[in-house]
Amino acid sequence: MNSNNSLTAIARITSIVFHPFLIPTIGFLLLFNSGFYFAILPWNVKKYMLLVVFLSTCVLPALSIGVLALSQKFDLKMGRSTDRVLPLILSSIYYYLGYLILLRLPVFPIYNLFLIASILIQIGLLVVSLKWKISAHTAAIGGLVGGLFGLSFRLQENPVLILAMFVLVAGMVGTARLILAKHTSWQVYAGFLLGFLVMNLSIWYI
Repeated sequence: MNSNNSLTAIARITSIVFHPFLIPTIGFLLLFNSGFYFAILPWNVKKYMLLVVFLSTCVLPALSIGVLALSQKFDLKMGRSTDRVLPLILSSIYYYLGYLILLRLPVFPIYNLFLIASILIQIGLLVVSLKWKISAHTAAIGGLVGGLFGLSFRLQENPVLILAMFVLVAGMVGTARLILAKHTSWQVYAGFLLGFLVMNLSIWYI
């Protein structure tokens, strides 16, 4: 029983640390410290970008859900796939606002590309959620992993340790969602595949 409780606790912590609201900020922190040429930006620019990303992809979406939760008609647990439609629409709008703000900065296009690909992932989740409860957690971490692989191929670099670490993290996130019984295996796999393909193809081909 204690073992089950421990697993559940670890699964909850994993789901919180790698929540979809936090993944874009984690991704930008990785880009800032990646060692790639586009990481060479003044600290004040990085700080401003990070603030924009954190506000538009984490704070505003979280606040919106908090406001929606004030209504008795809204299920905060979002057990049904359709419960996610309105939060995803709002999140997509906030992501786009963040993208427009970053677009005004004299920064490397790769940062804007990451954010626009994240918007496409949100739209993909929205479309699927009209009929099916796909995992947003694995879509987010799948996007991060897909972006890292896309950059590796595009820049002909091979950051093996970082790639291996985040593939492991993706496995942990997927396992956590299954332990918490939030999704079926197929919903977890589909989320990861959606995030991975959209981000990877965006980085690789655009």
